[in-house]
Amino acid sequence: MGFVKLASTKDIQPNSMMGLTVNDQKILLAYVNGNYYAIGDKCMHRGCQISKGDLEGLTVTCPCHGSQYDLKTGNFLKGPTKKPEPSYQLKVENGNIMINM
Repeated sequence: MGFVKLASTKDIQPNSMMGLTVNDQKILLAYVNGNYYAIGDKCMHRGCQISKGDLEGLTVTCPCHGSQYDLKTGNFLKGPTKKPEPSYQLKVENGNIMINM
């Protein structure tokens, strides 16, 4: 499909994350240390929205059962799940954060 607009750079504050839906896909967008990251936003354990959890550095913790994921890769770090989240390529153009779907 290629790159589509995910959000504006004005939509997200430094060192924060938010949940979005693009093409029926739930996406967690994070802005950490000047870099944007996007992984799936539906925990592989029980389907909870990960973006409602805690962000610490490049690690996000699901609010339901504590599964942790790496924002760079979507890889599972610890918790009850053993499956990674999908990771998405991003680019910034003219103040828009674009995601490769």
